[in-house]
Amino acid sequence: MVFKRLLGALGVGGPTVDTVLDPASVRPGGTLTGQVHLTGGKADFEIEHITLELVARVEAEHEGGESEGVVAFDRFTVGGGFRLAEGERRSVPFSVIVPWETPVTELRGQSLGVVLGVRTELSVAGAKDKGDLDRLNVAPLPAQEAVLEALGGLGFGFRSADLEYGRIGGTGQRLPFHQEIELVPSPRYARQVDEIELTFLANPGDMEVVLEADKRGGFLSSGGDALTRFTVSHDGVERQDWPSTVDGWMRQLVEHRASYGSPAGYGSPMGHASPAPFGPGGHGQEGQHHDGRRSGPGMGTAVAAGAAGLAVGVVGGMVAGEVVDEVGDFFEGEEEEEG
Repeated sequence: MVFKRLLGALGVGGPTVDTVLDPASVRPGGTLTGQVHLTGGKADFEIEHITLELVARVEAEHEGGESEGVVAFDRFTVGGGFRLAEGERRSVPFSVIVPWETPVTELRGQSLGVVLGVRTELSVAGAKDKGDLDRLNVAPLPAQEAVLEALGGLGFGFRSADLEYGRIGGTGQRLPFHQEIELVPSPRYARQVDEIELTFLANPGDMEVVLEADKRGGFLSSGGDALTRFTVSHDGVERQDWPSTVDGWMRQLVEHRASYGSPAGYGSPMGHASPAPFGPGGHGQEGQHHDGRRSGPGMGTAVAAGAAGLAVGVVGGMVAGEVVDEVGDFFEGEEEEEG
C-alpha cells in the first residue's frame, strides 16, 4: 500500500516522494530494504535528509479507559545532501535493520490485525514533510513461529493481537510498547483459565516469552492472576521439542496461578526464582528442568498442522473485513493528522 503526496510544506510545484518496500516480509532484527523514488518539482531543491520512521498504532490503558495513538519506534536517515533538479527522477536505495522487538504482523501469510508502517520524511530547504506512508509486514522469528505452532498443535486458539503502551517490569524490554497475542485456552486448561496472553521480547542473543493467564485489569493496572516468564535461544530451534516445552510452560502458568494467586504486576519486578536451563532452547522459570530431547518421527507434521490451526484461528477470530478496515483507518488517520 503506497501513498504519493505532494510536499505540502513547499506548496504547489514541490518534489514528490514515493517509497517502495521490497515485497518480502522482514523478520524482527532483520534487514528492511527498498527504494525511495523522488520526482523533482518546478524548481531545483536541496534535499537535506531522507528519513524513514517506523510507526505503530498502539493502545494505552488509563484510568479513563483506553485510547489509541501512533508511536514512532525507530528512525533511519537513508539519504540526502544533494540537489534534486527540476523534473528530475532519482531513486535512493536503502537497507536498514529493524528492532528485535518489532511486533509480528502475520503468521503463515495470515494477518494478525496488528498494523505497522514506514513513514518517509523529507527535509528540503529547512522544511520537513512526512510525504509517504507504507505498510510494514513482519513475519515471526523461527523461535516465535515454533512457539505459535506448538500452541496451535496443543489446541490453543487465536483470539486477537494488539500493541499495548508501557513496559513489562523485570524484563529487558526496550521499546515503549509490547505486543499482546491473546489466546483461547485449549480444552485441557479451559476450566482453569479464561484467556492466555503471550508476549515475545526478542534480542540478538535470545528471546523472552512472557505468559499471563486470566488478565482482568490489563498490563498497566493491578489486574491479572498469573504471570510467568521464560527465555529461549535463537540457536537450536529445530532441535527443541516445542510441544512438550510449551505444554510445560502452560502447566507452570496454571500451577503458579493456583499456588500464588495474584503475582507481581507489570511495571514492577516479577519476583520469580532465577531461571534454570532446560535443554538447547533456553531457560525455564522457577527451576524446572526440561530435557530438550529430539522429537520422534511425525513431529514436523504435527507442528505444521498446529501452525495451520492457529492460522485458521486468526481468520476465524477476526473477520477479514475488520482487518482491512483497521489498516485503512491507520493510514487514513495519518493523512488526516498530517493534512
